[in-house]
Amino acid sequence: IPLPRPTALSRPHWDGCREGTLRVQRCRDCQTLVFIPQPCCGNCLSERLEWVDSSGRGTIYSYTTVYRPQQPVFETPYTVVIVELEEGWHMLSNLLGVAPDDVRIGAEVEVDFHAMSDEITLPYFKLRSAS
Repeated sequence: IPLPRPTALSRPHWDGCREGTLRVQRCRDCQTLVFIPQPCCGNCLSERLEWVDSSGRGTIYSYTTVYRPQQPVFETPYTVVIVELEEGWHMLSNLLGVAPDDVRIGAEVEVDFHAMSDEITLPYFKLRSAS
């Protein structure tokens, strides 16, 4: 599949994924969490952003199942989810290991890192194991 190309702005996110840590930007002025990586806070427009670690745990906020991919390199069906992380930010990703008919809004999930190359590790999600 096509892999992302890290930029100077997004590199801390991708470095974190490679290290097994989901990272998000946080505004030092208003504490808003910012994702996708941005040069300034979308809430207060401060440029004082820092990278912080996320738990990687959350719930499915929304989802869709793709049966007809935009590119033939993607195997179908696959489920695209918007995950609401415990810290309150949202991330778009794929859900692995769940049949499309079994996906539910509100299901508890956790990040599941998959190394795709020496540089890129993708953050997917899977259902959270009962502890």
